Amino acid sequence: MSRYEQSSAQPTSRKAVKFMTAGTIGAALLVLSGLTLTGTVIALIVATPILVLCSPVLVPAAMVVLLVSSGFFFSGGCGLAAVMVLLWTYNYATGKHPPGADRLDYARRKIAEKAKEYGQSVQQKAQEATQTS
Repeated sequence: MSRYEQSSAQPTSRKAVKFMTAGTIGAALLVLSGLTLTGTVIALIVATPILVLCSPVLVPAAMVVLLVSSGFFFSGGCGLAAVMVLLWTYNYATGKHPPGADRLDYARRKIAEKAKEYGQSVQQKAQEATQTS
């Protein structure tokens, strides 16, 4: 039985109850959002004169709070990143194969191959230079 057939097989009274419940909840949430908006606008109207009078103090204070809090968050993030890197390195060194270790090993092999090729070419050129002089 498909989903459409299941929904059409429900009695109409059950559908009506679902619709009425959804409508009631939706209307209640709409009223609450309207009351919240109204309260926010009234609070802004009441607080505006106070904010204008105190703005020479509040604006620099807000800037200081913003800078200090962003500095704390940044330093905490850097500390967390450092701890995670140290933990990853410890896991890699102890052979636990952390995520991304296979890519690191692949890159190490590629770099070693290129270094070996470059070393051989330099050695070849050095031999050619000694033979011609």
